[in-house]
Amino acid sequence: MNQPPAKSTFTRAPRPANAVSTAHPSATGATTVRLNKRMAALGMCSRREADAWIEQGWVLVNGKVAAMGMQVGSADRITIDRAAQAHQEQQVTVLLHKPMGYVSGQAEDGHEPAMVLFQARNQWSGDTTNIRFSPAQFKGLAPAGRLDIDSVGLLVMTQDGRVARQLIGEDSDMEKEYLVRVTCAGPQGDITVNVQAHFPATQMQKLRHGLSLDGKPLKPAQVEWQNPEQLRFVLKEGKKRQIRRMCEQVGLKVVGLKRIRMGRVHLGALPVGQWRYLGPKESF
Repeated sequence: MNQPPAKSTFTRAPRPANAVSTAHPSATGATTVRLNKRMAALGMCSRREADAWIEQGWVLVNGKVAAMGMQVGSADRITIDRAAQAHQEQQVTVLLHKPMGYVSGQAEDGHEPAMVLFQARNQWSGDTTNIRFSPAQFKGLAPAGRLDIDSVGLLVMTQDGRVARQLIGEDSDMEKEYLVRVTCAGPQGDITVNVQAHFPATQMQKLRHGLSLDGKPLKPAQVEWQNPEQLRFVLKEGKKRQIRRMCEQVGLKVVGLKRIRMGRVHLGALPVGQWRYLGPKESF
């Protein structure tokens, strides 16, 4: 028989005077979901954060302290304590200019993860946030979107589940912008200069819409020539090595790829190998 949860887990109700209330009125219905999933869907936090908050007694449903794993409906009123808000405000999001040769996630094939560059000595002197670096910021810090080992540019690492969901969640519609240097095959070898003049307009249309990867059609993309040897891509999805594979399908070879924007946040003047914090007035 399952044992009920320890009493101490659910008796630490937050003080009503300190509560931050978030009401979510909608049509009533019988459908329910787990509380942590509902909180994540509403953009309040990640599922993992929700579980931690519930365990701390920081979440109320209809005025009562929430139990781990409970089900809620769309009309239920979810309230979080200010302690949860304060915890969230302490979380950092880091913008790194990833160099070539580093992997985005865990170390693999002898290559170091980009996370090793998150050190005090690599913080950009142009960072104006006044946030102080602390080893505690490594806890829960993870990349929100990958860059291939042979790609460079903006890599976002965050402790904030809301940011991660916004950038790479299943329902994310966030724009990612890339500059992509390409070549194409010619009768006497690869064409590296004025590639634009040798690339058919019909193939450009395919890049914008009409290609598939892994058996699924791709979303429409913005693709245009930045200069005769470089394309500008704006995507709203991020399949593995997507741009390289798209280019291969239309006869182009990628020889350089740089991500310069995610949502409203630009790489800007951030030097290669250095990082800065996402500022309090910035958002994706």
